[in-house]
Amino acid sequence: MNLPPFRIEFGLICLVFLHIKITYAFYAFDGDNNNVKIRKHGLELTQTLNLQRQEILQKTCKTLGYDNHTLDDLTYEQMEHMIVDPKHKFMYCYVPKVACTNWKRVLMLLTDQWTNGTDPLQIPASLAHSPGVFLKMSNLTDDERQTVLSEYTRFVLVRHPFERLLSAYRNKLEGDSASARYFQSRVGKTIVRNFRVDATNKSLENGNDVTFDEFIKYLLNSTDSGNGDGTSKNHTSNNFSFNEHWEPISSLCNPCIMKYNVIGKYETLLDDSALALHLTGDESLTFPTGHKSSGTRSQLKKYFDPIPVGAIRKLYEIYLDDFRLFDYGVDQVLGFEFG
Repeated sequence: MNLPPFRIEFGLICLVFLHIKITYAFYAFDGDNNNVKIRKHGLELTQTLNLQRQEILQKTCKTLGYDNHTLDDLTYEQMEHMIVDPKHKFMYCYVPKVACTNWKRVLMLLTDQWTNGTDPLQIPASLAHSPGVFLKMSNLTDDERQTVLSEYTRFVLVRHPFERLLSAYRNKLEGDSASARYFQSRVGKTIVRNFRVDATNKSLENGNDVTFDEFIKYLLNSTDSGNGDGTSKNHTSNNFSFNEHWEPISSLCNPCIMKYNVIGKYETLLDDSALALHLTGDESLTFPTGHKSSGTRSQLKKYFDPIPVGAIRKLYEIYLDDFRLFDYGVDQVLGFEFG
């Protein structure tokens, strides 16, 4: 049955109104810097989802045989990714390509590293990423690390492995920022030299036209993609291919040891960030809504469709721990799951 146009329009208006009503029920808006604070009911729902994620993580760690690992098994590189705030008993393991720039900005305010205002978006990204700004897990004594594990809010933000990988490619090899030009001159030229037949002198010199297919070949060629038993190897920063921007999150942040009690996801970034900040006890800070989605998820099929299924399977095996520990699937890319 075809609905008259006025009914369709009225229905759309009702949906928009309902969305606005729900939004204001869950959030309180801060007009000073366009940030939001999640209301009590929203916090309760977010915490319920967070507890479900923790349960999945704990069960999967046990299934994978990682539940007997201890703090002694943390690598220096992993501890360098863990920012510690003793005042608020808060630890954040930053993951590149999962809103880590804005979270570092917020933490600069939380730890009094920035005093020129309260809007995190006013803090230069280069400053937020500067060495020596934050106290790291690597700076602590063994006893202090144990205190982090037993008494702190431990926060990590994760993202679908393939979405994060594509975001890194688009930003670092397809982009035109200063950071992208750096990656193109280092990684891009290596990829062109090794994976392109009859590359032009211009491509060899600049490395700024690497295709996604070539990037995938580079990753698959430079690492053993599995242990032969369906489990992924622990890739570390020592492997040149696995730069921190696309290294598996499980390798960067070792969730089975750190037992994160706030597991945020990129898909629910504002809610999860609000919960994490609420647990710091500092009610003056909010995560900026000025964060804009990269639109990467909508581009997944476009970039992955030309990639052979066999190559995607090998890529899946590299990120297998991330898929399992954080409850992601490949159906968004392929339309079906691997058996």
